[in-house]
Amino acid sequence: MTPVLYSYRRCPYAMRARMALSYAQIPVEIREISLREKPAAMLLISPKGTVPVFHQDNLVIDQSLEIMKWALAQNDPDVWYPTDLVSEISDLIEMNDGPFKKILDAYKYPERAIQAGHGERSKVLAMATELFIEPLNQLLTKNKYLLADRITLADIAIFPFIRQFSMVDPVWFLNSEYEELKKWLKYHIESPLFMGVMQKYPTWNDIPLEKK
Repeated sequence: MTPVLYSYRRCPYAMRARMALSYAQIPVEIREISLREKPAAMLLISPKGTVPVFHQDNLVIDQSLEIMKWALAQNDPDVWYPTDLVSEISDLIEMNDGPFKKILDAYKYPERAIQAGHGERSKVLAMATELFIEPLNQLLTKNKYLLADRITLADIAIFPFIRQFSMVDPVWFLNSEYEELKKWLKYHIESPLFMGVMQKYPTWNDIPLEKK
């Protein structure tokens, strides 16, 4: 069977999975879901109900990073996952997916930040820049991409979240001092790979599970 990817176009986790699968030239049937009406077929194979979910025969992968690694294990023509950078790649992605993602959510939703005790958006922004934005910019003063002069898994795994960060307050980001990060982000946004995976699909529906 053609592999299926349950996806949601704007989800950064789904974005990076789609990018890795496209790069690895793995054909997939994209099933764009509604977050309010999740398809029964997806919930049967992944009860946690989050995207992306990759399904091929008896294989189900419902973590975006694992989908990316699986795709690269099948085909990695430009060596996105070099053995000499595995540790550095892992450390950067862990920072992105853990502490930075929490701060990003607080930055996007200031009312939640206040409830969680983080304070006003300006305070959350300062936390984000100190924790991750400034260090990424520093890395990009040394290399064309985050860890080397070529793209690695870290760039693609992190890019959708920096894109999301930049969209919270586009004027602030445009006027910020992080010139290298802005150039890096612009490159990825305008890349054929990203534009190719951002194609719009109609919402996929299936037959609801029968009530017992």
